[in-house]
Amino acid sequence: MSAVSNRAGSNRAVRNRPARNRPATNRPAWMEKPKPVTQAVKAVALTVIVLLVTVPFLIIVSTSLASNNDVVAGGGWVLWPEHPTLRAYREIFDGGIVGHALWVSAGVTLIGTAVSLACTIGLAYALSRRDVFGGKPVLLLILFTFLFPPGMIPSFLLVKGLHMLDSYASLIAPVLINVFNLVVLRGFFQSVPEELYEAARLDGASEWLILRRIVLPLSKAALAVVGLFYAVAYWNAWFYASIYLNSDHWPLQQVLRTYVIGGAQLADTSAGEAGQVAAPQTIQMAVLVVATVPILAVYPFLQKYFTKGVLTGAIKS
Repeated sequence: MSAVSNRAGSNRAVRNRPARNRPATNRPAWMEKPKPVTQAVKAVALTVIVLLVTVPFLIIVSTSLASNNDVVAGGGWVLWPEHPTLRAYREIFDGGIVGHALWVSAGVTLIGTAVSLACTIGLAYALSRRDVFGGKPVLLLILFTFLFPPGMIPSFLLVKGLHMLDSYASLIAPVLINVFNLVVLRGFFQSVPEELYEAARLDGASEWLILRRIVLPLSKAALAVVGLFYAVAYWNAWFYASIYLNSDHWPLQQVLRTYVIGGAQLADTSAGEAGQVAAPQTIQMAVLVVATVPILAVYPFLQKYFTKGVLTGAIKS
């Protein structure tokens, strides 16, 4: 009896022993708390990266709002304007070219993203099913175009043969489905448990109903990521516009490239009193801000889906 009491007392003593006297568990190195020196180095590196990203953008916005005297005093670039003005923005929109190009880019981006996303979803879902007829040969043909893309001359001849020159369809049809986005969606659809498909078929659901009621609600994160990829690609596209469209139908990115690189004039700035015309640097930066801010403003609304989709793809086996 005394032995049992002594053993119980020793067990209580072990449980009541201070945590600092207990042996440390063997944890991986990446789970250990970083040292103060490591934390300081990380903080400095993060600060430098943030400055490298924010300072150029701040210079662009500040220069677009600067007056002519601020631009001359700053040597062409302004970090903080002393006399901010919206003269550059009024001039580029009064000319009409930037306003029209902005509507063209917005329309091509919205319509192109919707059509591309719908076509990619349909093709990815069909290729993700094992029993679809001819699925593997079609997938191999699609991957072949990814490894060996067509050249510029065949693409131009195809667009010309389809009578799409100088039409906005030429900005969407040649890049309607991106192979990388297709492969991503196909892999995501394949990760949906097969039991859900079987249960839906037992209830009499068609393939369209399964896609709309089961697959798409489970794939919101992947759809947001792919949709953002398509939207950014359509918004930033300028190469096809320079080949297939006349200057009257150019999107915003092509107008920006023509003005910044070629030095073209966007607005009728010859009128007006002397000294009332914005400096060329402010005009260039104003066009750059107009071309960057719209697509930049969309990202915060898709950030949570974007992060979830990226993490899901990273941990998927």
